Amino acid sequence: MPKLLHIACSPRADSESAAAARVFLDRFRTARPDWDIDAMNLWKDYLPEFEGYILEAKYSRIGGRGFTDSQRDAFAVAERIAVRFSLAERVLISTPMWNFGIPYKLKQWIDVITQPGLTFRFDPAQGYLPLLKDRPTVVIIASGSDFVTGMNRGRIDMATPYLREALRFIGVSNVRFVPIGPTAGPAEPIRAARESVHQRLISLAASF
Repeated sequence: MPKLLHIACSPRADSESAAAARVFLDRFRTARPDWDIDAMNLWKDYLPEFEGYILEAKYSRIGGRGFTDSQRDAFAVAERIAVRFSLAERVLISTPMWNFGIPYKLKQWIDVITQPGLTFRFDPAQGYLPLLKDRPTVVIIASGSDFVTGMNRGRIDMATPYLREALRFIGVSNVRFVPIGPTAGPAEPIRAARESVHQRLISLAASF
C-alpha cells in the first residue's frame, strides 16, 4: 500500500498549521482512499538526543571506522526514523515558524536523519551526494506575519530556505511550500488568509 508520511511539528492540536494539515489530508484521503497515512508527531514520537553514542557513530562512519555495539544500537534508532521517511511516496510537513525559523523538534528530526551512509554520502571528486529518492512533498508553514503579500512586519523567513536546502541535501527537491499568514493580529486578515490557503491545499491534495 502506498504511503503518505505526515510530519506534524506543532505542539498545539488547534494550531493553524495543524488545521491546514487536516484540510489537506481530508481531501487527500478522498482522492486516494487506497493510500496509508503515516502520522508522525514530533512532540509525541520518540526522537533520540543527538549526543553520546549516536554522535560517536556519526563520526566513526565519517572516519571510516566500525561501530562499537553501543554505537550500532544508537545508529539503528536514527536509521529506523530515516527509513520511515524514505519509505513514503509522498510527504506532508506542517509546522509553525518559531523565531524566524523552525521548531527545535523539527531541527532535531533533521539532525537525526541526516547521517552519512544513511541519507547522504561524500565523494572526494563530487562532494556531498544525496542517498534518498526524490518524492513530492508539501510543506505548510504558519507564521504570525504575512509572507505571501509582503506584509511581514519586518520579519525574515529563514524557515523556508533552510527546509528547502535540508531536504535537497538528502535528495528531496520536489517540494512545494504553502505559507499561512498572518496568524496573529486583526481577525479579518487571519480569516482571509486561512480561507485562501485552505482552498489552495484542497486543490493541491486532489492531485498530490
